[in-house]
Amino acid sequence: MTLAPEQAAAAAAGLDRQAARGSFAGPLHGLPIAVKDLAETAGIRTTFGSPVFASFVPSFGAPHVARLKQAGAVVIGKTNTPEFGAGSQTFNPVFGPTRNPYDTRLTPGGSSGGAAAAVAAGLIPFADGSDLAASVRNPAAFCGLVGLRTTPGLVPADPLEPLAVIGPIARTAPDAALLLAGMCGSDPGLPLARPDRAGDFLGLRPAPLRGLRVAWTFDLGDLPVQPEVRQVLAALRGRLEDAGCAVTDAAPALSDADEIFQVLRAALMADMAPLLRAHREQVKATLAWNIEKGVALTGEQIAAARSGRAEIFQRVRSFLADGPYDVLALPTVQVVPFPVEQEWVAEINGEPMATYIDWMRSCSRITVSAHPAVSMPGGLTAAGLPVGLQLVGRYGADRRLLEIATAIMESAGPALQGQAVPGQALPDQTGEGLGATAPVRGAPRRALHGHRGEAAEPGVPDRDEA
Repeated sequence: MTLAPEQAAAAAAGLDRQAARGSFAGPLHGLPIAVKDLAETAGIRTTFGSPVFASFVPSFGAPHVARLKQAGAVVIGKTNTPEFGAGSQTFNPVFGPTRNPYDTRLTPGGSSGGAAAAVAAGLIPFADGSDLAASVRNPAAFCGLVGLRTTPGLVPADPLEPLAVIGPIARTAPDAALLLAGMCGSDPGLPLARPDRAGDFLGLRPAPLRGLRVAWTFDLGDLPVQPEVRQVLAALRGRLEDAGCAVTDAAPALSDADEIFQVLRAALMADMAPLLRAHREQVKATLAWNIEKGVALTGEQIAAARSGRAEIFQRVRSFLADGPYDVLALPTVQVVPFPVEQEWVAEINGEPMATYIDWMRSCSRITVSAHPAVSMPGGLTAAGLPVGLQLVGRYGADRRLLEIATAIMESAGPALQGQAVPGQALPDQTGEGLGATAPVRGAPRRALHGHRGEAAEPGVPDRDEA
């Protein structure tokens, strides 16, 4: 992947000078981070995992990257992603595949697979990810980490689209909260941005488990789930009950979310139709299919999907806010990590998956609901592979979800501390002044419309590492 050692050293030196004067940039002061290669980084190559942009150096940074820097983070480079983030398996023609630190023959998931692998291997303390179908939660589950799909707008990103969000990946929930403190905040240029402040996520403490009301489902009523996943999570359910949680078999009906997600995702992908026409030979088949599906949609289909999304939001809101449950618990991923040579899961328990995204429905159904969801370590299979537990919380209750995840991980002890490189929570810090952001632009549309090759700092080269 792309590293930026000179930029990182210069930024760190500046932060050291600032600290010597008794001043601190924010809650991430001096902490290293590598940014997912779907997010633009000024002066550092951003490829989107595509050979079309293999040499693209943007002159601007994505909004959340600007916030990370304002909070004191030191950007050391980029993390790998599948082509334009399409698919939950991280490989591309530019950098090749990313491998799972638990077993390098297997995938770390995706599309934030490079981020999760780097965190699990102890290369960085945490990483940003983006989540449309499952792209924060899936790799967190496959790599034994915590990954939060945030409430739309908590981390300012696209000005008007709530389907894709930015979220943290870390070894512990307090670490994820610390990173979130450096990315959240309101922004007048991004109308969906929520008013949460950095201090809202500092000093995370475990929630009481006794009396916690958990709605539990292994399959949302109809999804195929591998037996190994069920076995690991059944043991975790028993530990939750032992800790005093009130666990009940229950789940909202979400099977209609599948078609809604397919339509809304394809509609987003249609934005890349010009790229497909110009560079079809450089676009992988699954992505080309998804773009063409979007182009073929009718206005009636898109309108129906948007109405359906609103209905599902209300259904899940009512289930959690009006019902007798604090959280919904279910598997993050329906399968265990699979061989890195396998592009996607074609069947589960003998049930065929019709498309390259159907095996992610335990996550994509939650995406449609617009509610926050955290994947946390659920335990290891007999073969030593991580399984993730997904907790879905009330709308806007991101901190609460991280507090619950903290409590469960602490309560279960070593059973949920199977990281490839176990990490301790980073110390609490406080910070102020997270305000201005970079210009609002959509990626990769930003790169297509006249921003290619404009390096903000041409004298600071970056370099590659396989």
